[in-house]
Amino acid sequence: MVEPVVDGVAKPKRRWRWLILLLIILLVGVFTYWRHAGSSAAKHPVAAQAVGVAKVVSGSMPETITALGTVTPTATVTVLPQLSGYLTDVAFTEGETVTKGQYLAQIDPRPYQVQLEQYTAQQAKDSATLAQAKSDLARYVLLQKQDSISAQQVADQKFLVAQEAATVQVDQAQIDTAKLDLTYCHIIAPVAGTVGLRLVDPGNYVTSGSSTGIAVITTITPITVIFSIPQTELAPVLAEMQSGATLVASAYTSDDATKIEDGTLTAVDNQVNTSTGTVKLRATFANANSILFPNEFVNIHLTVKTLQNVPLVPAQAVQSGAPGSYVYLVGADNTVSVQTVTPGITDGTNTVITKGLTVGQVVVTDGVDRLTSGMKVTIAAPPPAPGTAAAAVPHKKHAPPAAAQ
Repeated sequence: MVEPVVDGVAKPKRRWRWLILLLIILLVGVFTYWRHAGSSAAKHPVAAQAVGVAKVVSGSMPETITALGTVTPTATVTVLPQLSGYLTDVAFTEGETVTKGQYLAQIDPRPYQVQLEQYTAQQAKDSATLAQAKSDLARYVLLQKQDSISAQQVADQKFLVAQEAATVQVDQAQIDTAKLDLTYCHIIAPVAGTVGLRLVDPGNYVTSGSSTGIAVITTITPITVIFSIPQTELAPVLAEMQSGATLVASAYTSDDATKIEDGTLTAVDNQVNTSTGTVKLRATFANANSILFPNEFVNIHLTVKTLQNVPLVPAQAVQSGAPGSYVYLVGADNTVSVQTVTPGITDGTNTVITKGLTVGQVVVTDGVDRLTSGMKVTIAAPPPAPGTAAAAVPHKKHAPPAAAQ
């Protein structure tokens, strides 16, 4: 057969045959490599994944509300002068702890002492006038019995005696007022507490209408913390208080890292703040070391009640994904499976499982990001004994903090 000639050059048809043959050889080579790789994989299975595990244990979990609070003294009193005069003495030291009735300052008492003497003298004069009126009345009564004077004159004298007696009573009231003013010159602490900075120096003229005062006393032992919780959290708190339970309120530092002191819930406000949907509560603390300072911000952990004998797992064992909340459950053959659960409250270390697990089962706590259902695992460390997973730190339920109103 004659090959076709184009532009004087012969192009053989066998070129296409060689290309087809080369393609077939390439496909055979790829298939052979695939078979060889598959058989090698079958001979070398994937190694089991090393994971950390923990057993589901039965324990207790306090149900706690966390809120931001403000330290509030049980009493804050501004010591005001109750009369006018020159401040002659200040007896307290700034920052000193004083007792109720302790002497603090002195206002010049001399004007009030002079006034007391005037009132006393006036009373003596009016008492003498009263005595004379009574003497005249006795004589008039005797003369009336002898029909020497008229009954009208006796009646008038009786009214005069009553007037003089009332005058003496007025004098006595003025004397009592002057004595009270002298008492006010001697300023004492109305409550026990800590004195703040001095607001007026000795030598200044103070008046009873002054709003500045001489000093401010705050009672900080004991002390209270006012905090707010959402109205949705109020019902269980009221239920526990009405049952007679004592609710423990723990004060933590503003960064919520260090516990300061334990106190008790003592009062709940009588209305909800409609603008924030929160309710104010007051907790009282002994504050024997005065570490809680007035107007300081603290975090309050209010323990409402404690759940007993509930399944607990480490918090890091609970995962969230397409099935919802789940854990990797380790079977008897060290094969993991996905187990959906219903988590309850948590303290950041342990989580209550209300549905999906039973005590004694083993769950994965470390290495969960590399697991799939049905995978073989090796346990990196033996699971802790039952009852130890939840025994490290106090339990708390984290709720969004509500600012004190």
